[in-house]
Amino acid sequence: MNKTIMVKALRCPSCGLFLSGKKGYNGESTNGEYMIQFYFMSILFNGVTGYILMHGHTQGEEGGGSGFRAPFPDDTSRLVLGVLTVLTGLLKLLSAMQGDLPVIGDLIPATAGLAGGFVLIFEYYRKKTTIDSNTYRQIEEFLNFNKKWIGFLVFVAAALHFLFPQSLLL
Repeated sequence: MNKTIMVKALRCPSCGLFLSGKKGYNGESTNGEYMIQFYFMSILFNGVTGYILMHGHTQGEEGGGSGFRAPFPDDTSRLVLGVLTVLTGLLKLLSAMQGDLPVIGDLIPATAGLAGGFVLIFEYYRKKTTIDSNTYRQIEEFLNFNKKWIGFLVFVAAALHFLFPQSLLL
């Protein structure tokens, strides 16, 4: 008796990629198509990180009166978001969607995630440490001057990654 085992996977109706599972409908390999979760996490974490860096204020800082309230107002949640954004950026460098080139295919969102996550982690470190060195002050001065621009670039990278998922470097 020859039995055929059917492995079902959740398939996105718009793009046809598998959202879960490593096997297709008849057991055929999807060749990396199941990595759509990193695509979603990259857009989500980069978008939120970019918004926080552009507009967000922690509990100790004075915020503006207009716009949305800053998400993640406490330092611990910003640290967790920074770590998740950095990890997602690293995983985006190591994994590739179908049709993308490894490493180069998602270079802009991955480096944006690494940069945005680094800024959030460094802000947490800055508030918790008493170490004072020349390199530390240079990094702090650079980030204080460019934090909003880094946030803007991270947010734009998330938006472009969402709008043009199959573009090279995005």
